[in-house]
Amino acid sequence: MNYRHAFHAGNHCDVLKHAALVLILARLAAKDKPFAVLDTHAGRGVYDLESDAARRSAEHLGGIGRVFEMAAPPPAIEPYLAAVRWHNPFGGLRWYPGSPAIIRDALREGDDLKLCELHPEEREALTTAMAGDARVRIFGRDGYQAVRAFLPPAARRGLVVIDPPFEAPGEYARLAEALRDGLKRWASGTFMIWHPLKDARGYADFLHTVHVLAPPRLLTAELMVKADAPGVLSGSGLVVVNPTFGLADSLREILPFLAEVLGAGEGPGWRLRAEEAGEMMIDAQG
Repeated sequence: MNYRHAFHAGNHCDVLKHAALVLILARLAAKDKPFAVLDTHAGRGVYDLESDAARRSAEHLGGIGRVFEMAAPPPAIEPYLAAVRWHNPFGGLRWYPGSPAIIRDALREGDDLKLCELHPEEREALTTAMAGDARVRIFGRDGYQAVRAFLPPAARRGLVVIDPPFEAPGEYARLAEALRDGLKRWASGTFMIWHPLKDARGYADFLHTVHVLAPPRLLTAELMVKADAPGVLSGSGLVVVNPTFGLADSLREILPFLAEVLGAGEGPGWRLRAEEAGEMMIDAQG
């Protein structure tokens, strides 16, 4: 309840997460049929990079700030940059869209977005950011419980975004339980789970659980911006169950670029794995 993403908005973790999110949403929107999205840890929706919190941490300067003005970024990351530019119509980089804003911008008539945010102040800001959009509903409830309550959606197509702050112990265990519940209710849904690269043991246990669940298709991506060290955030990763078509190929293009641009000191790198029916389709790193 004390986490404030305003201190971290637009950092290297957000760049990886939101670059992938934009690609998934674009693929969902490519078909005429409606889709639904559940964002379990929504935050406030849009972040002011000139706020006191953002200025104090300045984490965006090592994230979106490095990527935003690149002269020739890879084509696969351009949709993400376009999503950020949409929120800065007068140029420059002041406003950073969080997952709720990125998802809302991708919705069409008939699509549906459910957002969960427990913190009252963040939820109030989220309500303001999403005001007037009947496709969006906001809930002050635990996001993990929402996986049980809101799945499967009526549309039967769509995405669940699980992006917890990882402040409480046992987060990976809750993630595993939520994914188990989610796949039981909606086996064909796409689940995108973000995690920090900080607790190697917890992540390994979580991945073991994911493999026991045996999803038909699984993608894992990791972006390291610095050398691994105990208790230090060295990067972040994504676990995507039932990834949309083309996501792995796009991330294979994006990850080397981000490792080079966002790397700090020694140790930046990346890793990408894509599995289908238990067989390795892509195993690449750099």
